[in-house]
Formats: sequence, structure tokens, C-alpha cells
Amino acid sequence: MFYFDEIDGRKILKSDFIKNAQAFFTTRDICICDKAEIVAPSIELPQAEMSLENNKKLIANYLKIEVKNLISPIQTHSANIEIAKEKQSNYPYTDGLILTNSTQAIFLNFADCTPIIFYDPELNIGAISHAGWRGTAQEIAPKTVEKMSDLYNCNPQNIIALIGPAICGKCYEVGTDVYEKLQKTITAPLSEFCTQKGDKYHIDLKEINKIQLLQAGIEKIDVCPYCTCCNNEYFFSYRKENGTTLRHSAVMKIR
Repeated sequence: MFYFDEIDGRKILKSDFIKNAQAFFTTRDICICDKAEIVAPSIELPQAEMSLENNKKLIANYLKIEVKNLISPIQTHSANIEIAKEKQSNYPYTDGLILTNSTQAIFLNFADCTPIIFYDPELNIGAISHAGWRGTAQEIAPKTVEKMSDLYNCNPQNIIALIGPAICGKCYEVGTDVYEKLQKTITAPLSEFCTQKGDKYHIDLKEINKIQLLQAGIEKIDVCPYCTCCNNEYFFSYRKENGTTLRHSAVMKIR
């Protein structure tokens, strides 16, 4: 079950599915994306809360690591998955990071796309994937599970998956081409949980990713009830905020 917690009085979102590692989603209160100081959000925040440097220090102190070890990749809506390596911070064209060391913490940024945090408590291995419609169509979530299994012998039945805040089916409209690409990734009829209006479809990416993970053998999945558009007071929304460059983040550090 998801619940709000705080870092120095600022909201973060956690799940009680993961207890032996640090895994959470930031909110509008703590923006750590690289463009945090460039574009003001449509919902005003105190200037101190919009400082990228201060916010990264806040997260790093909470995780008990050096700021330089709080790393994120350059996301491009791909299905490329890399392994976080100590003393390496540059990961271009990467939308999934696997974490096996306790020196670093990883984070990926979101503003409607689906964030997915993975954790294998048996082997103490984590990962985060960025699943927009392109990533979902390329099955980045099950590919992350496959890579964790192939490289580190993770058993999918042991892996916990947190599907974080993302735009909901009521708010997310796509065309026939996207609908058809997403349908190819799951065995269930996509029409069972989407609504068609003419040549447009309202798609639930969180549900599609959940089905993909179930097909990949994941049994422990917690799906966040929050929509980035409906609950814009907590999270950033690219669609609702007319292309904002601000992002909330999925963050992970293993023990």
C-alpha cells in the first residue's frame, strides 16, 4: 500500500511492499531533475524548495550518501537498461538502471510516464525503469526483470515491483497506432481496460505495465492510485502543465 512520508517536512511517496531498502517517489516538494531551476512550475513553490542543489543535498543526506553518488541517466524513451557502476555517473540513452552497490543511489525523472521500482530482497538488487508509452511498447519493465534474472540470477517471484504515480486512463488519450503497439505487448484484450472515443483511446499505462510484469513472473506488485494529472497538486504533469520541464523522481538505494 502506498502512503505519504516526509523528508524534512516535504512529502515523498512510499510503499510498504519494500521494507529493507530505500525506495520512494518524490513530489512537487522536492524536485531534483536537472531543469528544476530553469522553468517555474504552474503551481508555485517556495524558491528554496526549487533549488536543485539544495534538494539533491536533502535527498543525499536522507540516504546517507555523498551528493556525487546520487545519479540518474539521460532518458530518451528507449528500452536501454544499464548497470549502475561505482564512480560512474554518465549513462546516455538509458531508461532503466539496475543497482547492485550500496555506495550509490539512483533516480529517474517523470511527469506523466510510468515509474517502476524493482527490488529483490533475497539478493539485495534494485532497479528503476521509465515506461512512457514508447518504453511500455518496447516492454522495458519485463526487459528489466529479464536482465536482473540473466545477470544476477534473480528469481522473478522474489522481485517486488512498485508502479508509481503516472497519468491515468481517464486523462491519457492516444491514437490507433499507439493502441495497436501496446496491445501487442500483452495477452489480455486491451479493450477490457480502455475507452474508445472515435479514433482515440484512453489508455491506462499503469495497468498495461502491471500485466506485462505478471506475464514476466512478478507476483508482488503495488500499483500507485495517484494520477499525475488528477493529483497535480502532488506531482508534475507534462500534459496538464503544457509541457513543463519539471519532474518528480523515483529514487532507490539498497542496503
